[in-house]
Amino acid sequence: MSQRRFVQPAVRLLLVVSVLAMPAVASAQEPSFDKTKAPKDRDVTGAIVDSLKLVSIEHLIRISFQEKTRAELGGPFWSDYQRSVRIPQQWTDTDAWGVNYLGHPIHGAAAGLIWLDHCEKTRGRPMFSDGYVSSMTRAAVFSAIYSVQFEIGPLSEASIGNVGLNPETAGWVDYVVTPLGAFGIMIVEDVLDRYVVQRIEGHVQNRLVRVTARLFFGPSRLLANVAEGRLPWFRPGRPLSGK
Repeated sequence: MSQRRFVQPAVRLLLVVSVLAMPAVASAQEPSFDKTKAPKDRDVTGAIVDSLKLVSIEHLIRISFQEKTRAELGGPFWSDYQRSVRIPQQWTDTDAWGVNYLGHPIHGAAAGLIWLDHCEKTRGRPMFSDGYVSSMTRAAVFSAIYSVQFEIGPLSEASIGNVGLNPETAGWVDYVVTPLGAFGIMIVEDVLDRYVVQRIEGHVQNRLVRVTARLFFGPSRLLANVAEGRLPWFRPGRPLSGK
């Protein structure tokens, strides 16, 4: 059996298992979290481990839903990977506008949030307090490193799917827009959580409405939560029940 013929049924099996497991996940209790306590030291190792979980989730999604990615899984791995890693010669690539200017910043923001959770002492502090912007800046730098790995690293679009093998598929847009957009999205999601989601939760007790608001207004937090082993709608110090 070829590599491609093996991977496709395996991916479908993983998707079926994930769907079947969703009711159990939804009924699970939220982990406790004291928002007044900050990490004593920077857990860089923890941030790296959870970012690797995030990139694994993203590649699983790519393999599951992108025929062009599955089509490139066969063939000589190292030689194709080496030829796929290249310095872009143009700004754009072949991805749609929404992927480059919305999707990539969201996944970059998820990596930035992982950094904040492990390495920054900003939990429970008001927005734009001392150290807020500098913490977001460091998170954006981590997002930039994450983006480079996602594009051309060992676990990347270049190694899994051979993006870049065709020069037209490599562009500077992902390297620049991902961390800059992540910086903005992390702040925007903080604002939306503070002034929209928390306001909804202050007036609505319905759990479904609360879950929907958290997921809709915090897509990068959703991704970060899943990579960190939390429920997708988790918020520190704010149980879904409101109690």
